[in-house]
Amino acid sequence: MNRRQFLTASLAVVTVAGLDGAAKPVEAGKAMNILVLTGSPRKNGNSATLAAQFIKGAEEAGHTVARFDAAFKNVHPCTACNSCGMDGPCVFQDDFQFVREHIVTADLVAFATPMYYFGFSSQLKAVIDRFYAINGSIHVAKKAVLLMTYADNSARKEHPMQAHYEMLLDYLGWKDAGRVIAPGVWPAGSVNGTPYPQKAYELGRSL
Repeated sequence: MNRRQFLTASLAVVTVAGLDGAAKPVEAGKAMNILVLTGSPRKNGNSATLAAQFIKGAEEAGHTVARFDAAFKNVHPCTACNSCGMDGPCVFQDDFQFVREHIVTADLVAFATPMYYFGFSSQLKAVIDRFYAINGSIHVAKKAVLLMTYADNSARKEHPMQAHYEMLLDYLGWKDAGRVIAPGVWPAGSVNGTPYPQKAYELGRSL
């Protein structure tokens, strides 16, 4: 089966699952499994602060949260070897195994990252690229959240990254559950004293 045939078959399965009730959207008020993927290479970075506040709110709401800090893990970039067949074992046995174990059962995936050159940080992008090996397992109803920081103050410059996030969700069949976009924060800690950590907390608490 070639890649195009695989994608067609996968999407068909998702459509049928949505009709017969095997994979339904998460019900409001239901306790969820949440996977938070962070991309900041600074342990006390601004997007990491948003992630921490989001997690605090989500846990207070009764959800179970797993966190994966991509910048401090060993995740080899995808090499397009296609050994996994888009839904099988990856040739690289590294820290992505944690993501693999948690994302399949997650009801919601949160992406927390600074904007680097109008996109996800390279550390988080490497994790997203490795979704290829579990592509067939994550084309199911899930929710997603974007927690994003950037140094500029031009809303226009947010568009490429938000478009990437939206297209990723569209491809996977996931639903956006909220976004916190924090402009004008550059040095570590500069997000503190702004409304954005509270917004991240409230987003997590509201799920």
